[in-house]
Amino acid sequence: MFIPKNMRMPAGGQTWSFIKAHSFGVMITTDLTATHLPFVVREQEGQLLGHMAKANPQWRDADGQRVLVIFSGPHSYISPRWYASKPNVPTWNYAAVHAYGTLELVEDEANLAAMMTLVETYDPGLTGDKSIMSDDYVNKLSGATTGFRIHVDSLEGKEKLNQHKSQADQQGVYRALQQSQDTDAQALANYMRSRQLGTGE
Repeated sequence: MFIPKNMRMPAGGQTWSFIKAHSFGVMITTDLTATHLPFVVREQEGQLLGHMAKANPQWRDADGQRVLVIFSGPHSYISPRWYASKPNVPTWNYAAVHAYGTLELVEDEANLAAMMTLVETYDPGLTGDKSIMSDDYVNKLSGATTGFRIHVDSLEGKEKLNQHKSQADQQGVYRALQQSQDTDAQALANYMRSRQLGTGE
């Protein structure tokens, strides 16, 4: 990913935190097959855990392959009318992290454990409700999936948030995003505020 120096996300904890907050990614293998998947993040181990349907052929040749997973965060159209300076052109601001690593297929037991961790992450307490998720039903469905872990060896993050613009231009964009009725624009403004980037402050 092309990343100008002033748009590079700090390495380490910040990139992992971003993935945790935006853990639905796109995994791309060497044959350019892509699958949209939720991931369990194991920062200390440097791993991403996931699973896909056994009917999906992507996993069949993926064991031992180097893969790319793209995690996208808030993004929005930026109008040149929002800048204090002229002339200007439209653009699109966003934040994203690319994770590179080697994929390893896992045994059924490890796959089931990772799936339960994923459920607990997004719907705490659901695994204890056997009226919805009985053990037999869960085991049946997990058998129809293939689990894997990605041993991450490289992370790169980009935050394109108008950091290179003047203070007045940054303030104009940030204000317009805040006041927008578009939820994507509002989400980007919230992200900019949390990161203290591109707000003109």
